[in-house]
Amino acid sequence: MISNFKKLAVAGALLVSMGTTFAADPIRIGSVLSITGPAGYLGDPELKTLQMMVEDINKKGGVLGRPLELVHYDDGSDASKANGFGKRLIDDDKVDILVGGTTTGATMSMVPLVEKAGIPFISLAGAVVVIEPVKKFVFKTPHTDRMAAEKVFDDMKKRGITKVALLSETSGFGQSGRKETEGVATKYGITLVANETYGPKDTDMGPQLTKIRNTAGVEAVFVFGLGQGPALVTKGYKQLGITLPLYHAHGVASDDFIKLAGPASEGVRLPTSALLAPDKLAANDPQRPVAEGYAKAFMAKYKTDVSAFGGYAYDGLALAVDAIKRAGSTDKAKVRDAIEATKGFVGTGGVFNMSATDHMGLDLSAFRMFEIKNGDWVMSK
Repeated sequence: MISNFKKLAVAGALLVSMGTTFAADPIRIGSVLSITGPAGYLGDPELKTLQMMVEDINKKGGVLGRPLELVHYDDGSDASKANGFGKRLIDDDKVDILVGGTTTGATMSMVPLVEKAGIPFISLAGAVVVIEPVKKFVFKTPHTDRMAAEKVFDDMKKRGITKVALLSETSGFGQSGRKETEGVATKYGITLVANETYGPKDTDMGPQLTKIRNTAGVEAVFVFGLGQGPALVTKGYKQLGITLPLYHAHGVASDDFIKLAGPASEGVRLPTSALLAPDKLAANDPQRPVAEGYAKAFMAKYKTDVSAFGGYAYDGLALAVDAIKRAGSTDKAKVRDAIEATKGFVGTGGVFNMSATDHMGLDLSAFRMFEIKNGDWVMSK
């Protein structure tokens, strides 16, 4: 893997590989991911997942008798770089479809490009702004920030928590999360008695946490961010001796968060997909074989645990392949229409039911609450 965001990395189709020979031109999957930098632990499993899937699909004969070819760039967790890479994928690399941006900022920088070019784009970013308002060619696989806030507040409500301190990152994901959290708080009887922010490159959130600790009436803290920042917040939380319940959004659903935050992560609660513990799903849950199958394949290939972020990439490419098959071609308008017509598609993040007014297709039931106990993810009841 070439990690320097200035360099092109091409991974994917071997036209003659493992006994499979392709005469047709490849179907080109374009991707801009945050493989390095602060969001690297999100983008790295996304890339690994896409590479694994492309290899597996090609071994099985490709799609419509054509191999897949993955063309990807690393934006280095710098959203400002994504626009240039997106333009290169569309104009120079002539990709048929895009899967990823990792982050909301990177995704939104590419949205005008894909809308103008009329190329389907399945984003791996969390913020609701990606799909609201609906954009003709833009879809997404992760649960939204609004859903995260609602799931967290529903859990707090069950636990008798009504006064909350919000600490959000000033990134695109964090800003959108703050807005959505503020918007749904009253619906769940929650009062935000403190509302602080931190920058995505900040390394010390002590001042914000101290203000929260000194705010009267706070019963729990909700952190909305992604990448390394939330782990630093969690460590600072412990160092300041704050013992209030600590919640995070779904931007930290990875074992890397536990590794970065260390023992301070014990007791953290957050919503995410069932992928973190697929064996805890009911035997008849339609997600279980999909999530378990992906998790086993990923762990066997890379010798590391899965994350929700890799699952977003799995769902993104699986939705793209399904749509191309149903469209019977890579015609961009037909593939776009096929994605929008997706119904009952079982992924790692839930069961997708797209429509002209919903370009994500997941409801709140696709989110599960998890808690970190003894350094591991445990599905809450």
